Amino acid sequence: MRNQISSMNMSRRQWLKTAAGGLGGLALSGLSSPTASGAGLLSPKAAQFAPKAKRVIFLFINGGPSQFESFDYKPELKTNGGKKGVNKGKLLAPLYDFAQHGESGMWVSDVFPHMAQQTDHLCMLNGMTGPSRAHPIAIPMLHTGEFQFVRPSFGSWVLYGLGTENQNLPGFFTIKPTRTFGGPANYGSAFLPSTFQATRLGWQGQPIKSASISNLKANHSLSSEAERSALELAQKMNQQLLSQTESARGVIDSLNLSEQMRDAVPEVTDLTRETKETLDMYGINGGPTDDFGRQCLLARRLSESGVRFVEISSDGWDHHSGLDKFKKKAETIDKPVAALLADLNQRGLLDETLVLWSGEFGRQPETQVLSGKETLGRDHNAAGYTAWLAGGGSRGGLTHGVTDDLGYKTVEGEVHLHDLHATMLHMLGLDHKKLVYRFGGRDFRLTNIHGNVIHEIVS
Repeated sequence: MRNQISSMNMSRRQWLKTAAGGLGGLALSGLSSPTASGAGLLSPKAAQFAPKAKRVIFLFINGGPSQFESFDYKPELKTNGGKKGVNKGKLLAPLYDFAQHGESGMWVSDVFPHMAQQTDHLCMLNGMTGPSRAHPIAIPMLHTGEFQFVRPSFGSWVLYGLGTENQNLPGFFTIKPTRTFGGPANYGSAFLPSTFQATRLGWQGQPIKSASISNLKANHSLSSEAERSALELAQKMNQQLLSQTESARGVIDSLNLSEQMRDAVPEVTDLTRETKETLDMYGINGGPTDDFGRQCLLARRLSESGVRFVEISSDGWDHHSGLDKFKKKAETIDKPVAALLADLNQRGLLDETLVLWSGEFGRQPETQVLSGKETLGRDHNAAGYTAWLAGGGSRGGLTHGVTDDLGYKTVEGEVHLHDLHATMLHMLGLDHKKLVYRFGGRDFRLTNIHGNVIHEIVS
């Protein structure tokens, strides 16, 4: 060991700093696996009761997509377009036609022809409500159930409650997340052990083809023999620390997992292993669907490999103006999302995979006014908007919730954001009132003191 240290021209202090710091590339923050002495923090855990779903794929439609151009059919708004609205602006008629689809007869806008073919798998929630129509509040609320303080993300709570089914992979992935409005806090573990935070792949605005996971590669300043020696030393130090604090468990687990990840992650994220037929189905062909298609296919591959929670993101849905470009934007996700649902279904995975499609809020029925001028756009609305679930114990073919005739607010079948979180945890076999973590002298949970399970949308 001394000879190795001397040959690398490293001081004893530098060596200990490298080892104790996790060896740079060897330790990937937020990951764990069973340790040699027992089960790791991410080992599979039994659900609190019989689950409907085993895993979650969250499709975050960043910006607040308009329900009037997508999934909430409002013929009265079309009839009254141009008239004075409640907020004194002019009502803006939906820009696109709607039609009924599937055995359920669910209404879907013409901008989503591929998703329209999957309506009998969709549980449409047209009565969603949230606490705020401001991005900096609504996005953290959607992801963590809180905005005033940093709280564990939804994915972290799921991972904490259930563990993961593949000990060679992270239990929680986020692909191309936003850097703003909460940024990393939206997928962080807060006061939960760092083991439960997400592993990030790429950033918003970055092509997914050029994205990579930081710190996955080896530390090239060390020889393989030196890396092994440093790992052994770090683990001995961590084991001693574990006798004083349980927080060292996550570090131990992360180091144990690092070698397995080097092989497992590149393999599961390698889309060249898929057939041309599958790539074409997802729209991975260099066109407008290519980037989100890759995200959707990665979500399927990760979920199929035992990853518990995967979030993927599509940005650019904040249409205060330019609403006539909504159809072009919809084209980028329509075919990939439909392919994801069809692919999961044909592989027998949809029944046990809960898919959520949602933005942070929806849109107003009136024309947006900016700097005193009307634009072809809509302002934010959290009093009544649309999200949908598919698979995983959700009731396919159901349209639940109604907004008023013009779409200002929910009037029937409200699903508050806290209710959505509670219901999704219920589908995963977790009681949102009992999934708690004690921190700072009190018990915390995802839904705080709120939330009700909406049994009508559970199959």
